[in-house]
Amino acid sequence: MEVVYVVEGLKRTPLYPLYEKYGAKVIDFGGWELPVQFTSILEEHQAVRERAGLFDVSHMGEVEVKGTDALKYIQKLITNDASKLVDGKALYSPMCYPDGGTVDDLLVYRYSENHYLLVINASNIDKDYNWFEENLEGDVTIKNISDQVAQLALQGPLAEKVLQKLTDLDLSTIKFFHFNSDVKLDGIKALVSRTGYTGEDGFEIYLSNEDAPKLWEKILEAGKEENILPCGLGARDTLRFEAKLPLYGQELSENITPIEAGLGFFVKLDKGEFIGRGVLADQKENGAPRKLVGIEMIERGIPRSHYPVYVGEEVIGEVTTGTQSPTLKKNVGLALIKSEYADIGNELFIGIRNKKVKAKVVNTPFYKRGK
Repeated sequence: MEVVYVVEGLKRTPLYPLYEKYGAKVIDFGGWELPVQFTSILEEHQAVRERAGLFDVSHMGEVEVKGTDALKYIQKLITNDASKLVDGKALYSPMCYPDGGTVDDLLVYRYSENHYLLVINASNIDKDYNWFEENLEGDVTIKNISDQVAQLALQGPLAEKVLQKLTDLDLSTIKFFHFNSDVKLDGIKALVSRTGYTGEDGFEIYLSNEDAPKLWEKILEAGKEENILPCGLGARDTLRFEAKLPLYGQELSENITPIEAGLGFFVKLDKGEFIGRGVLADQKENGAPRKLVGIEMIERGIPRSHYPVYVGEEVIGEVTTGTQSPTLKKNVGLALIKSEYADIGNELFIGIRNKKVKAKVVNTPFYKRGK
């Protein structure tokens, strides 16, 4: 059964009817009516860093890929090496245009040799699916199942403890970037994956639209003792930013290559031909013209997306994401700048409201689990 909730031109997830009950403040996020926060961004951020938080990420896209040439097809599309996958394992990868610009970044789940699930960004579902169709070849069938799949993310150091209360399966057997596609959570069938977008341990749970509201309530009930919180997009953004996890449209785009974004580890040149390989190989070997760096403000001011970055009078790039880090209590950002200015410690200036404010290049990620 396909269910997409659309009101006044904005799509809604199957959990929308519960938002009011939990005090959600909703915004338009890429055509979806989604919660930016339930209590406060700061409280939700801290809950995930210290305990656990539950996110509705049902807006994400899911595409099934099946057929005897499924692996070959995926290998052509992505920069990472899907031949390293075994059943029950997942990987992260950028997907590029021939010029090296990024179509999207995605997760690839392997059910079996001839059956995969691709999880893509909500704002890119139509664009990505068209790209998949354009590049279709061999014995491969693709199916956009985004409208049939809900997704919850339970993230934080206590995520396993909380979710374990709802299942007989020993969740410690699901290792990082592995999944089990047949888990019963209080009787609800789900795919449970040890992945996430917060820099913490946790799980992403894929299930039917019909079951999602029920499971949302069950998880919050199970986590009462641990004081887990429902979380919105605001905390999701500050959490992923501190861990230097890229957001498509900011750190990655059709004009930004994975090498420029610091994702060279996920570009496997030795796996053979793939779309964009030539440009990425050149950038890996000779260096990219731009580089994504961490910046910390020396003078007062918060760097925000698209603020220009200066050295002297020259604009050398722009901020991709910036905020006051809830964990570090510092004004920090990520900026895509000319590579020659990217050395740690370099001083530069951020254009904030017609004023140049001093900053410096610092190490990233800003936050690493356990440190």
